[in-house]
Amino acid sequence: MSLTIPQIVELLGSRATTWYGQEAVSQLEHALQCAHLAERANESPETVVAALLHDLGHMLSAERTPVADQDALPAKDDLHQFAALPFLRSLFPDAVLEPIKLHVDAKRYLCAVDAGYWADLSPASKHSLELQGGRYDDAQVRGFEDLTFYAEAVRLRRYDDLAKVPGQVTPPLSHYAALMGQVALA
Repeated sequence: MSLTIPQIVELLGSRATTWYGQEAVSQLEHALQCAHLAERANESPETVVAALLHDLGHMLSAERTPVADQDALPAKDDLHQFAALPFLRSLFPDAVLEPIKLHVDAKRYLCAVDAGYWADLSPASKHSLELQGGRYDDAQVRGFEDLTFYAEAVRLRRYDDLAKVPGQVTPPLSHYAALMGQVALA
């Protein structure tokens, strides 16, 4: 089943209001901050939309963590980077979908190629990295760099890491709903 833009807005407006894991922002605040960072960096509209929707899979997952357990670290990887793709595939081009799919691998990649990256990750991100397979080896780095949208995924990952600021002012969700409409497939 594909989602429509109004359904995505409803999902973000309702299910993304809980805390974003162990971070001090809600899932919606995180998504808006991530999109805002991408927009301020003059990313393409597709990359901005990918930044907004990169964690949508958390909201679609059948195994969502109950609100009472938001402080608990997950025991397994929920593969959220893949969960939203079937719902978005008929709505958005690969320029939106691929960075979403690759943003977890981008963290693994950055841990391998940027010596200081691991040290700057939040404790929750470090924990999830281990569940997601840990840092890449040299062969995985080369394979990742061969992917068409790897550079966008790496930039998205950096916005993802920075988008955890309590009280950060961003454009409203309606601003990004209009942008989703601009990049949606005809």
